[in-house]
Amino acid sequence: MQPRIFAIITAVLLGVLGLGAVAVTDWAPSPAATQAAPAPNAPGGGGGTAGGAASPTATGDPAVWTRSTLRNKLVGIMDASDPGVALAELDKTTKAQPYTVRFCHPIAHELGHAAVLRFNHDFQKVISFPHETCAAGYLHGAVEEMLAASKTPEEDILKLCAPANKGPCIHGIGHGIMFVTKQDIPAARALCNKFPTDSRRITCSEGVFMQLFAPDEEDEKAKANLPADKIAADPMYPCPEQPALFQSACFFYAPTFYLSSHDYANHPEVFADALKWCLNAQKSGGANDCSRGVGSRTMKYNLDREDWAAQQCGTAADAWQRKACTQGLVSYYTVNYTESGAAARLCSKITNKELQGYCRSAGGLSATLD
Repeated sequence: MQPRIFAIITAVLLGVLGLGAVAVTDWAPSPAATQAAPAPNAPGGGGGTAGGAASPTATGDPAVWTRSTLRNKLVGIMDASDPGVALAELDKTTKAQPYTVRFCHPIAHELGHAAVLRFNHDFQKVISFPHETCAAGYLHGAVEEMLAASKTPEEDILKLCAPANKGPCIHGIGHGIMFVTKQDIPAARALCNKFPTDSRRITCSEGVFMQLFAPDEEDEKAKANLPADKIAADPMYPCPEQPALFQSACFFYAPTFYLSSHDYANHPEVFADALKWCLNAQKSGGANDCSRGVGSRTMKYNLDREDWAAQQCGTAADAWQRKACTQGLVSYYTVNYTESGAAARLCSKITNKELQGYCRSAGGLSATLD
């Protein structure tokens, strides 16, 4: 029953984000990968990291944003005005140049941290600015900073989001809990379990496992801290050993670590490989959640080439996995593009009729494109 609850919640609340990279060599690109247009790190690709100096535009902005250059611009805007202006500029940039979505969430986290310090830990003031941009990353960062400074985090986790207790805020609590517990998963679970309902505990666990597997792709000190020997013994570590209530979130976010540790930015064939890797979770019952997670991350890093992203789902050997992967595509796309008609727009760009059908079903649309 719990995975079903998680699936409903994540369809609304997912947000995503930042990953570490480990060099991988001797790759043999799959047929689907050879059809890719630019690699995810190229201009117009999903990654957005620039391999060399890019000429500035007429506005003085670089031709290709990196996380550092965009972050520096936005911090400057926030220092000169307020978080709302900076977040509006971030939203504008991600809509105009979708590859920046790859690193917009951690940038928004940083803005949230800075805002808490600027407004002397006045949380209500901090969140008074519109903060939905980049899957509420600003809110998550603000919650992290508040909990990091808390002397009684076990009490404040229940107070900070009250009385509304909205999902994005509780998801942010999960991120903050990982800071408080120093990535101790059992201790983090214990804090999430202080919430009175299963739905809130699950939402909290989303933040916990997102922070575990995808802390920050450009901060060497913040990379996912997963023991190599544990991963070698069980590729899905630590998900199978989690209590049932927490397994779905763990399996969903686990692909973020797989993709980053296989250098997805320079090896686009890894998106299809990740679906095969998810089959390791069949014995423990997490393969469907893992496959949805692959779809979500594939869309996140390839928002400007939707059909190519869908083609990666199409490489799965079994229909159930192609369907799960496509559900993940839709979940992230509709989190990023919240306007009415976003799901229909995505589905219309998918040329594979089977996947298009899964897309329309996941988006709550009729079976035809009319």
